[in-house]
Amino acid sequence: MFRRSKSEPAPESSATTKAGGKGRPTPTRKDAEAAAKARAKTPRTRKELAAAQRATRSESSKTVRQAMRDGDERYFPARDKGPVKRFIRDYVDARFSLIELVIPLLLVTMVLGYSGSRALAQWGNTLLLVIVIVVVFDMFWLRFRLRRELARRFPEQPLKGTTYYAITRAMQMKFMRLPKPQVKIGQALPDEYRR
Repeated sequence: MFRRSKSEPAPESSATTKAGGKGRPTPTRKDAEAAAKARAKTPRTRKELAAAQRATRSESSKTVRQAMRDGDERYFPARDKGPVKRFIRDYVDARFSLIELVIPLLLVTMVLGYSGSRALAQWGNTLLLVIVIVVVFDMFWLRFRLRRELARRFPEQPLKGTTYYAITRAMQMKFMRLPKPQVKIGQALPDEYRR
């Protein structure tokens, strides 16, 4: 008597989504509570705790690495944050450094040293000594000019640690530097490096 007959069409299911909706069904209360409990559940054993910490560290380091490649300063480590560090990176990346030639020249000296000829090995040693002297001179020149620019652009900022930061960045090949270089060699740098 109160049953639905088979000929009546079934009510329309909620499979159709309205325009502007979220595109998925709302979870039931039971499912939402189960998911919340799973997120809030603390690891019971030391092994579970270590696995959870490892997963968190891995996710965090993945975010930082991606930000270093993209240049997103919000996720940079503390050593790379701020307008002074950004200027140092741009200053080092905009100048041609003799250090970029060091690795190819070291390969040449190695080949000369293992050539078997005493004269070629002597040339290789001389070339190695010249490379070291040129690199040391280039680092002193970088430090002198960078300090002068920092004093002009950021007179209120302390200069502690800036030389080390610049030299360690300059000692790396340009394609290996992180955060990735944002300027090309020879490009003029902007006057303002404020936040």
